[in-house]
Amino acid sequence: MSSRAIVLGVVSFLVLMLGFSSVYVVNETERAIKLRFGQIIEDDIKPGVHFKLPTNLVHEVKKFDARLLTLDARPERFLTAGKKFLIVDSFIKWKIKNVLQFYKATSGGDRYRGATLLASLVNDGLRAEFANRTVQEVVSGERDELMAHLTKILNEQAQSQFGIEIVDTRVKGIDLPEDLMGNVYRRMSAERDREARELRSQGKELAEGIRADADRQKTVLVANAYKESEVTRGDGDAKAASVYSKAFNRDPEFYAFTRSLKAYEETFNGQEDVLLLKPDSDFFKYMKKAKGK
Repeated sequence: MSSRAIVLGVVSFLVLMLGFSSVYVVNETERAIKLRFGQIIEDDIKPGVHFKLPTNLVHEVKKFDARLLTLDARPERFLTAGKKFLIVDSFIKWKIKNVLQFYKATSGGDRYRGATLLASLVNDGLRAEFANRTVQEVVSGERDELMAHLTKILNEQAQSQFGIEIVDTRVKGIDLPEDLMGNVYRRMSAERDREARELRSQGKELAEGIRADADRQKTVLVANAYKESEVTRGDGDAKAASVYSKAFNRDPEFYAFTRSLKAYEETFNGQEDVLLLKPDSDFFKYMKKAKGK
């Protein structure tokens, strides 16, 4: 192989390498900036194929993740308006909005530096919001309103300071510190015991009322039944007396005879019954004579 061919080969290789090194690609999930000798000459480079000088000493390209990112913040201890401490665990959804501003705020586009700045900003925002609210307001239905309001405020601050857009801020959990948990449980238990005693007292009072009403109704029913029975008995006695009177008027002697038989039956009902009377007593008059005279 001639020296000329070798030279052409080397030159072709160098040209090819320079061509490759002067082309760079920005993906759909990325944004980029171009620097010349450390100075930014082009920012927020959109996805696609782009060109630069073949050496990084002249042109340098830095790429940044443009996707929605999650910052899982470390649980922090916050003081509420009622002077109660809460352990709050939260997370933030964020993404880079202004590449140039993010690059400057994070000392060269350090993503972890950006996450640290964002965590500090969110921590201060949560601390301020919790300080203006009671425990009931924080854990109740106002939490969604609180998070929406906080997200709006933090987003404005993060965009103006770091070029970061905060899409959402959420609280994963709210717990009491360990030193307060026992006191809270004891207060809850005492409150439930008090409510149980009140319910038992109300139930006992209601039961007494029901029982008294039932007793009253029973007394009224028994009295009415006794009244009806006495009326019925009186009517029966009156009818019986009328029948007896008619029978007596129709045949006084037969009426007296049947009355005596009934008296004998009731008197001598038992085998051990003993009756001491004079033999000439009127009680035995129908046993002495057939006509009882």
